[in-house]
Amino acid sequence: MIKRPLIIGAALVATAALMAVEASAQDPSTRFGRWQMDSDAPPPAINIMTYEPWGDGGMSITVAATNARGQDSEWGYNTMFDGEFRSVWGQDNADTAVEWVNERTTRISNSRNGRVTQVIINILSEDGSTIENEYVRMDENGKITGVGHATYRRIQ
Repeated sequence: MIKRPLIIGAALVATAALMAVEASAQDPSTRFGRWQMDSDAPPPAINIMTYEPWGDGGMSITVAATNARGQDSEWGYNTMFDGEFRSVWGQDNADTAVEWVNERTTRISNSRNGRVTQVIINILSEDGSTIENEYVRMDENGKITGVGHATYRRIQ
C-alpha cells in the first residue's frame, strides 16, 4: 500500500522537474544583446536587432537598418512569448506575435492590417552566437509567395 503514494509522489516530482527545466530553457535572456545580420549588400547596408528585457519575462526587440542607398529605418515591438499580437512601432498598421516552439526556437507572426503576411522561424544556435531566421511570406489567401533566410551574429 505504501508503494502507490510513493510512486505518485515520485511522478509528481519528476513532472515538476521537467516543467521547471522546460520553463527555464525558454529563457529570453539567452537572446539579450545586439545582433548584426550578415549582408551581401554593398556598404553601408546594415541591419541590427537589439533584444532587451521587457515586462515580467518578456523581451523588447528593436531593429535598426540602413539600406544600400543609405536610408535609415528603425522599428520594434514587445513580446511576452505568448502568441498575442502586439503593435509594432515605426511601421503603420503592423502587429507581431511571438511564441516559443522549443528552448531555442520562436515563431514570429507578422501582420499588416490584421492579416498575417509573414512567419519567421527564429533559431538560436546551441552556443548562443548566431540566430538563423527563416522568413515565409504569404499572400492574402495564406499561400506561400516566398521564402528567405538571414543569419544574425551576436556583436554585444
